[in-house]
Amino acid sequence: MKQTPTLFFILIVIMMSCQSENKNAETETKSKPVKLVTLDPGHFHAALVQKTMYGDVDSVVYVYAPEGNDLKLHLDRINAYNSRAESPTSWKEVVYTGNDFFEKMITEKKGNVVVLSGNNAKKTEYILKALEAGFNVLADKPMAITPEDFELLKKAFDVAKEKDLLLYDIMTERFEINTILQRELSMIPEIFGTLETGSVDHPAVEMTSDHNFYKNVSGNIVIRPAWFMDASQQGNGIVDVTTHLVDLVQWESFPEQSLDYTKDISITTARRWPTDMTVTQFKTITKLNEVPTFIEKDKQNDSLLKVWSNGEINYMIKDIHAKVTVVWSYQTESGSDTHYSIMRGTKANLEIRQGKEENFKPVLYIEPIKNDAAYQTIVEQQFSKISTKFPGVELYKIAKGWSIKLPEKLAEGHESHFARVTNNFLEYLKNKNMPAWEVPNMLAKYYTTTKALEIALKKK
Repeated sequence: MKQTPTLFFILIVIMMSCQSENKNAETETKSKPVKLVTLDPGHFHAALVQKTMYGDVDSVVYVYAPEGNDLKLHLDRINAYNSRAESPTSWKEVVYTGNDFFEKMITEKKGNVVVLSGNNAKKTEYILKALEAGFNVLADKPMAITPEDFELLKKAFDVAKEKDLLLYDIMTERFEINTILQRELSMIPEIFGTLETGSVDHPAVEMTSDHNFYKNVSGNIVIRPAWFMDASQQGNGIVDVTTHLVDLVQWESFPEQSLDYTKDISITTARRWPTDMTVTQFKTITKLNEVPTFIEKDKQNDSLLKVWSNGEINYMIKDIHAKVTVVWSYQTESGSDTHYSIMRGTKANLEIRQGKEENFKPVLYIEPIKNDAAYQTIVEQQFSKISTKFPGVELYKIAKGWSIKLPEKLAEGHESHFARVTNNFLEYLKNKNMPAWEVPNMLAKYYTTTKALEIALKKK
């Protein structure tokens, strides 16, 4: 009986401790309003969204996916981020792998933001149904790979507006510093003048992206899912990576302006062509011993596959001629994806090159139409607007004009841009301040790519 007060005191302490822990848990939950749900993460971009932590995002992520190698690779990447020596993340993945994974995600509704990056065959349908169920959606490109998908995507944006939800695609290339500077310089009329109208043979804006099937990401050779080489699942090249280029044409040529795809976009020509890939190469990047039956339709013979990964679009955007091209190789000379871009102005061309001369690193050039002393003085004076906004950025005089030198801190890699996009998404989600031009311009972008595919497929 003498021990009763002591036991009573201990019990009180334990109860108070539990209450404190519960309060801490409640505070933690309240302080992390965003809860991620990852749906069928078949592409490594899904993991790159989680390469860093975010202040408003809960560390517990719910993953709904079929059992298989795509899921294993995704979880391995997240685990690698959690266990790295420098700035490790602390994600906790809660995984469901039943055949009804999509339906389970909808009924359980464990989070409020669905991250989509994987097989594109059902992506637009998933986007629409997730929005209808009350989820916000952060989707990797492309959000639509056929004209039929585009019609679903239009409906998805209507649902998002009706339910006050956010639908946004991951446009990482807007965060590449040379592209940012190209856009900034194009808005200084003393340097650039105005954008030329151009022509089919000499577009005002022209962009080319060269990609590798065999490449290194986060220190490892990317293992591609077999469906990545199937146009019916991944999408033709003309509607895949081309999405980034079409987005940049809009973003740079008509900054912060809304586009109406029913009036402002007209496809002039569009074409697609395959990349030849040997069966050995296919097995190397997929780690598979056999070619799946759904790839058989693309086999040219027993040792060669045709992968419909390349595309080119010549089109008018308002009164401007633009051209975008995407080319995939098994492996390029540099082993890295490269980007070429030119904006032709009345006073100067702004050109990004990433070839051997640039050591396969992107470099921005200003090449004047009339390179006289007066213009040189103007450029040096006006460039202060850039160097003030982006400290450390410098002009470097060359024979044909100038190249732009960057401080190392601004030369981020592609993988870092996923956090940039995600932070933008989170800001829009929290503050309801997504620019008014974003939705109409996403529609214009996917109309451009899917309409181009429709035209290209008619050519035999």
